[in-house]
Amino acid sequence: MPNRLSAATSPYLLQHADNPVDWWEWGEEALALAASLDRPILLSVGYAACHWCHVMAHESFEDPATAQFMNDHFVNVKVDREERPDVDAVYMRATQAMTGQGGWPMTVVLAPSGEPFFAGTYFPPEPRQGHPAFTQVLQALADAWENRRDEVMQVGADVLAHLRETVDAGGSALDAETLDAAQAVLSSQHDDEAGGYAGSPKFPPSMVLEACLRHWARTGTERSLEMVRTTCEAMARSGTYDQLGGGFARYGVDRYWQVPHFEKMLYDNAQLLRVYLHWWRAELASGDERRQGFARRVAAETAGFLLAELGTPEGGFASALDADSADPSGAVHEGAYYAWNPNQLMRLLGASDGAWTARLLGVTGAGTFERGFSTLQLLEDPDDPDRWTTIRARLLDARSQRTRPARDDKVVAAWNGLAVIALAEAGVLLEDERYTEAAVQAATLLADVHLRDGGHVLRASRDGVAGEHAGVLEDHATVAEAFVATLGVTGDAVWLERAQVVLDRVLDHFGAPDGGFFDTADDASDLVVRPQDASDNAYPSGTSAAAHAFVALAAVTGEPRYREAAERAVRAAAQLGEKVPRFAGWTLAAAEALLAGPDEIAVVGPDAGEREVVHRAALLRTSPAVVVAAETATPAVPLLAERVAVDGRATAYVCRDHVCALPVTDPAALLP
Repeated sequence: MPNRLSAATSPYLLQHADNPVDWWEWGEEALALAASLDRPILLSVGYAACHWCHVMAHESFEDPATAQFMNDHFVNVKVDREERPDVDAVYMRATQAMTGQGGWPMTVVLAPSGEPFFAGTYFPPEPRQGHPAFTQVLQALADAWENRRDEVMQVGADVLAHLRETVDAGGSALDAETLDAAQAVLSSQHDDEAGGYAGSPKFPPSMVLEACLRHWARTGTERSLEMVRTTCEAMARSGTYDQLGGGFARYGVDRYWQVPHFEKMLYDNAQLLRVYLHWWRAELASGDERRQGFARRVAAETAGFLLAELGTPEGGFASALDADSADPSGAVHEGAYYAWNPNQLMRLLGASDGAWTARLLGVTGAGTFERGFSTLQLLEDPDDPDRWTTIRARLLDARSQRTRPARDDKVVAAWNGLAVIALAEAGVLLEDERYTEAAVQAATLLADVHLRDGGHVLRASRDGVAGEHAGVLEDHATVAEAFVATLGVTGDAVWLERAQVVLDRVLDHFGAPDGGFFDTADDASDLVVRPQDASDNAYPSGTSAAAHAFVALAAVTGEPRYREAAERAVRAAAQLGEKVPRFAGWTLAAAEALLAGPDEIAVVGPDAGEREVVHRAALLRTSPAVVVAAETATPAVPLLAERVAVDGRATAYVCRDHVCALPVTDPAALLP
């Protein structure tokens, strides 16, 4: 019989609805039950596209004997980390403190009052490579709870005291000298041969790349641009990039990005779309035509992937595509949808085209992945582009007949905000209305489904119905910035009103005593600690996202309180930016924007076509940050106030720090 997770909205929780484990969702009801039964809580945290989460579920949570022991000795709580990032953040920090590492699946055991006294990640069904079996762990924990309660509670108290320690990442404002020093640190850590940072696994450093591009735009430092060139080209030529359908996998397991972890996340692809757009823009200024074409192609393909593979019927974007799928025999393997062997290419394409394609894409007899299969890499441009275009279409068509990876189709507010921002910009820069329309549709879904009175943003929705969980800081900030981006491409002042009400809520309910911001609102559900983490990870932290949102809103409204809030957010992560810039890339990018102004550009004029041309020229500027507002029939945006078209032509007013240059009507005058 299905357990109570069958009523959940999260696809990850629904994956466990048929487990024999008596799962609960996180909430007061589960905590109260644990207290009444005097049992510890077994908290299991994961997400729908997590490969090892699936493995542990199959090995342990689907096993009747294991489930029975769990049901007899614990109150079992399953959490989707993407739906409840606040719960995940608290107990991931505990896991890292107790074990020195973290990851998913995450397994934490708590007292009924929430104090964690044991933590780990994946546990196998039998002892393996020094790791105990999951059942052994369960038995030991149940015994400790029954027979060594004082010891257990002391561990929980100690961990809780650690969690409540304030982590001070703040400092002074990030000035030009500090930003230059941060770039020097990034330069020393960059892999000049393979791109990226560190050895392996390698994650797309999207926010760091954006910081590098903005630093280059401000200073002209060639090294900053060269890091972007090396990393962006390496990623997009590798197996981590889908050479057939576009879109990036979560990370590369090796130094050279050859073999990815095949799940595809919305947040990665939304951020990388923007990075490749801005890299293309930089190469327009440099005059490098080969790199221009390469960067533009990857940007367009990534935008196409978002629309084709992650778009939902309601107008939003799904969270992820799974890493696993079934092969022709029905066996489920990671990467089965994406990997090829030479025999498959020969049968599909014939001997000549098959051999040519195998050489071009690095498909070998031994295989570069598993079971004799290879990932597809495009390490060099094809010597016959037309031939590759035809073959690529045939491969893509053949792949479409395979079993597709599952899709986590919940709509997460923050990640859809990232997609709106990127697609709005892509629509203008790439002159493709499909992207602009998709951005506006997704922003409309966020406004209609996720936004509530008073600027409350709900974290997730599915099938057009919002879940009950409150959004965290990253949701409010990124959605607000997305609304400002939508204002930029529609000119409709309603988007400005929505952005203001959301960010006013951030100011009223997320502020911290140190001048920074908490990750949860002061009226959110209680946790054992209120999370506050300014470090960027796979996507922007709430603090760095807030900095960008306040920068954008300040540019459009001219209100000093928003500018001051942006500066506070940057200061809250200043030490991270100085000491570990790889984990503060988005803060560094916001600091570059503040240092540069940003450029505030009002575009007015009676002809929509002319305004679009000028708007595009404004976004092609290589300034570290540009915010554009374009006039419609009823302008009600402060940046547009009292702006008039010169001689009836589309006109741009370029301002910075409340000082404006003379209006220009020639789009070329806006370019570097």
